[in-house]
Amino acid sequence: MNKCIDFYFDFVSPYSYLAHTRIKKIELQKKIKINYKPILLGGLHKLAKITAPAFVDSKKNYLVQDCEMVAKKFGINFKFNDNFPISSLNFMRGLLTINEEIKEKYINTLFESYWVLNLDISDEKEMNKILLSLNINQDIFFKKINEKKVKDLLKNLTQKAYDKKIFGAPTFVVNKKIFWGQDRLDYALDEYQKKY
Repeated sequence: MNKCIDFYFDFVSPYSYLAHTRIKKIELQKKIKINYKPILLGGLHKLAKITAPAFVDSKKNYLVQDCEMVAKKFGINFKFNDNFPISSLNFMRGLLTINEEIKEKYINTLFESYWVLNLDISDEKEMNKILLSLNINQDIFFKKINEKKVKDLLKNLTQKAYDKKIFGAPTFVVNKKIFWGQDRLDYALDEYQKKY
């Protein structure tokens, strides 16, 4: 079997951020490389005919409390974003266009900008500041994310996730088994460490 852990995520997902923060520590401690798989969560929910918790008041209130509780338990720097939910479309597409050597920094910066610094990363001024901090040419970035092949690539990645029966983020896939939610990371690690 394919011995890897795939991590399906979207910057707009607070649980994806919490999982990402834990993943960084796990990769250092256990020397496990986890494959980041970008999807558009809104598109995935649409395919699965799911109403996201962000659009159900009682669930959104719980979501805030739950994320804060998880962050406190694991000592994660976290601020539930005042602008939640926003469109992460441009930055998710952008991840598919940038050079491989800055992808990790790009992912870290986007997650931290939204879930620590409380920035509205869908705002063009904030986007430009973030791109400048990453030494990414703004004109080239916006040109690339509006190319049909990039738009189609993100759509296809999201469709492929749905075809694998993935319905939310974060989701981990190990040995073709699905583990949904940041609280299933340990179970995904257990599956990864099984001997076949």
